[in-house]
Amino acid sequence: MKILTVLGARPQFIKASIVSDVIKSKYKNVIKEIIVHTGQHYDFEMSNIFFGELKIQKPKYFLNVSKLNHTKMISKMIKKLSDVMLLEKPDLLIVYGDTNSTIAGALCASKLNIKIAHIESGLRSFNMNMQEEINRIVTDRISNLLFCPTKEAFQNLHKENFKKMKEKQIYNMGDVMLDVHLKYKKNIKTKKKLNNYYLCTLHREENCNVKIFKNIINNLNKLSFYKNIVFPAHPRLKKIISMFKIKKKIKIIKPQSYIEFANLIHNADAVITDSGGVQKESFFLKKRCFVLRKETEWNELVNLKFNYLINPQKKNFFRQINEINSRKQFIKYKANFGNGNASKKIVKAIYTYLKNK
Repeated sequence: MKILTVLGARPQFIKASIVSDVIKSKYKNVIKEIIVHTGQHYDFEMSNIFFGELKIQKPKYFLNVSKLNHTKMISKMIKKLSDVMLLEKPDLLIVYGDTNSTIAGALCASKLNIKIAHIESGLRSFNMNMQEEINRIVTDRISNLLFCPTKEAFQNLHKENFKKMKEKQIYNMGDVMLDVHLKYKKNIKTKKKLNNYYLCTLHREENCNVKIFKNIINNLNKLSFYKNIVFPAHPRLKKIISMFKIKKKIKIIKPQSYIEFANLIHNADAVITDSGGVQKESFFLKKRCFVLRKETEWNELVNLKFNYLINPQKKNFFRQINEINSRKQFIKYKANFGNGNASKKIVKAIYTYLKNK
């Protein structure tokens, strides 16, 4: 059996590390996995560092597709992926999440009649202005194996009548990111020198609009009067950050590896982010998370009052963050992301599916 895995962004490297590990350790004699890196996240801190730290096998193909708008990027990825798939003739494609790499891989495989497994299926923000929402919906529609990370994601697919579609198998397997967290939990330490700070990450296209980003920076500057802010800067932000005056108590640092970033979350007072993955990582580490978006695909965490949606266009949202963070936090660790064995169940389901085919 031959599986092609398409990756291109930080969260995908993290998720793939645990799934690929199961393939290598449990199915190495029956499944051959080939990894393709599209190049969507192209620099060392956003890409190569994860392959080394999480011991992901070196990609056989690096497509070097980056620094393009959505349509040009997806188009170029499809063209290059087509050549790879025609050459390798895989039995199945694995894609993760909702990036341009995800949709490009899925579209290419569907046109070549290659079966598709979508890991992290069923998530919905219900905002069709988000490119990620379009990517995840289309990928779900053309995938054969849909692996949902939560009960809510599973229910979303049933509401959309996926159950009635032939050739689709839908599973609520749990979240592979919890598997990764549990594997590396022992490497996360409390550091006395790191305390009394907010950890902030930003990368979404809508927040990189100059007007919105200016408002975010203004609020972070005001927030820094109360606490330090540690800000690992996504490559997309380098140019736009240089346009604004940043207070000294906001420390801009380079993107971090998985374990380094987990340590920053663990030692933070709270997290401010627009990332889907960081919302979950904060939850696994029992840290309150302020989400600079009007909606999220991880509604379970908002309903638990663990995560809080903050409108990034609101003039003085820093006051809302300060007020909420001053409250005593009651840990309600009840969101169902599985038992830490999602990756094993997913690979077993893929193996069974291919064997029966």
